[in-house]
Amino acid sequence: MTSRERISAIFAKGQPDRVGFWTGNPHSDTMPGYLAQLGLESREQFYEYLGDDCRWIPADAGYKHPEGIPAFNPIPNLKGAFDCTIMAPVPGRFAECESLAEVEAHDWPDPDHLDFTDVIHQIKSHPERAVFAGMWTCFFHVVADYFGMDNYFVKMYTHPEIVDAVTDHVVGFYAEANERFFREVGEAADIMFLGNDFGTQLSLFISRELFSRFVLPGFKRNIEIGKKYGKFVLLHSCGAIRDVIPLLVDVGIDGLHPLQALAVGMDADTLAREFRGKLAFVGGVDTQQLLIHGSPAQIRDEVRRLKDRFGPHYIVSPSHEAILPNVPLDNVIAMAEAAKE
Repeated sequence: MTSRERISAIFAKGQPDRVGFWTGNPHSDTMPGYLAQLGLESREQFYEYLGDDCRWIPADAGYKHPEGIPAFNPIPNLKGAFDCTIMAPVPGRFAECESLAEVEAHDWPDPDHLDFTDVIHQIKSHPERAVFAGMWTCFFHVVADYFGMDNYFVKMYTHPEIVDAVTDHVVGFYAEANERFFREVGEAADIMFLGNDFGTQLSLFISRELFSRFVLPGFKRNIEIGKKYGKFVLLHSCGAIRDVIPLLVDVGIDGLHPLQALAVGMDADTLAREFRGKLAFVGGVDTQQLLIHGSPAQIRDEVRRLKDRFGPHYIVSPSHEAILPNVPLDNVIAMAEAAKE
């Protein structure tokens, strides 16, 4: 099987020739050291060296405002570019908002500034790999930043109509962007990859009820677009999200990433017992302790254990994709080798 065929079989709950392997997305501070140790020159060469089945090419770079303005600008007087992967602990521009008119007056992103030409060219350069694609669709983070995290959660109770209005704009942009992207990318990519972190080490940020009310509909709206174009859907969320996995399965996800191994309820035994056969599992090799402090032999033993628990519909990968510089290269190599045994 090619990598693409293998990963498609895993997501389709078919019969792959073996489990898959995804290195993840090592942090930019990590790569120079790894490349120097191996005598390699690029991230792509590193993935080839490890025999990585997957490539992640998000479509977000396709937003190209003529003045270089980012799609979202939720934090007044922000220094530097907005990063939707970090829910900033500062008040956002709607922290004190009580008016729907104020929300409507904001300069929301224009989908006509989207141009996916470069992204699709990158995707088509990996015809035999499984490419994770689509907008990252991190609307939970973006909406949180428009209020400030604490204000966001409070306003779910005090001003739900304001939260709904902001969410509709953010989700609506991502939905339109995903619609345009998957229409253009055609058969070049098989997997829609979208993510938000809605779990802590111990539990969800908000209750299951609030998640169902304010968050789940946005996922459902975007997942339906992926399904419309025949894509498998892989959802990323760090943290202890066990309580909402059934809800996510119900709205159509096919795979779950990154399986934060030490978070409550996210261990392999629990996930396999409750969701094996319902999901493709991606991740689970602990990056909080094991990959940092373990030996290559311990890494191999853990990968073998995970393969046994999760079964054939599993992609070996770290429990957080952004491998940091404190993870020894030998342990990453051991993870890759054990995946392909």
